[in-house]
Amino acid sequence: MNAVWHCIFVRPFFWLAMLAARLPQSWLMRVAKLSTLACWPFLYRRRRVASTNIELCFKHLPLSQRQDLFNRNLLATVAGVLELFRAWYAPAKTLSGFADIHGLERLQAALAEGKGVLLLTGHFTHTELAVRLLGEALNRQVRVVVRRHNNVCIEQAFEEARSKVFGDSIEKKDLRALLKALRAGEAVVYSSDQNFNYQHAFVPFFGIPAATLTATPEIIERSGARILPFWFYRDADNRYQIKIDEPWDNWPSGDAIADTRIYMQRLEAVVREHPEQYLWVHRRFKTRPQGSPDIYS
Repeated sequence: MNAVWHCIFVRPFFWLAMLAARLPQSWLMRVAKLSTLACWPFLYRRRRVASTNIELCFKHLPLSQRQDLFNRNLLATVAGVLELFRAWYAPAKTLSGFADIHGLERLQAALAEGKGVLLLTGHFTHTELAVRLLGEALNRQVRVVVRRHNNVCIEQAFEEARSKVFGDSIEKKDLRALLKALRAGEAVVYSSDQNFNYQHAFVPFFGIPAATLTATPEIIERSGARILPFWFYRDADNRYQIKIDEPWDNWPSGDAIADTRIYMQRLEAVVREHPEQYLWVHRRFKTRPQGSPDIYS
């Protein structure tokens, strides 16, 4: 009975999300600013993680600049929730003119060959909105790899929304489903930059050893898919700049750890351009090399 009531109370929240998805962009950002202030006391754990990550990764910056980056990142993170709702629920006409997409012809050419394409990116605050905008420009669904929510009611609502715009989502550990989608010639957005405590290697990310999944090159080799880097950011005018980049030379190279190191180097270079829009609220350095102290204690 408790589960039933929980589902009943979850639904109205998503009705509000559908309304938020239709807000003009300027209004959405105003709501994000107000929501950041309103939610500040409830974001203590996330604030602490983001603050720790920024202190570690940008220790060369003066304290005032690190504090400014932290504040902008928290705003971008809260805005990212609203951008998630926009990705799921906004009508296509609402999204018209939101984005400038560069390199779309690279993706179109790869898909025209009948091969799957792994769009390799990182965890940014508005990833799924960028995927939706790419799909609108491509005029076809682009699949996403996600972590399932622990709450059944919330996950059901999430998947119901995602499936309408991305097709069925792929659970992050479901390698079989990912390979199947790629072998079927689909485009799939994929990120392996979060903390992994399995099949990982410690490679530098902002100079800190970061436990990073090493399986991405194997996925490319087993699926026969093409790989294209997929980057994006929200600019000063609140428009989205999306880029399908050129594939990296000799990647995969046959050396999974070396390939993982290159991935982190390329991602770090992109993050440095707009660091406030990276998902710093994630415990990126949770898994530590043996003998190293816990960063987040």
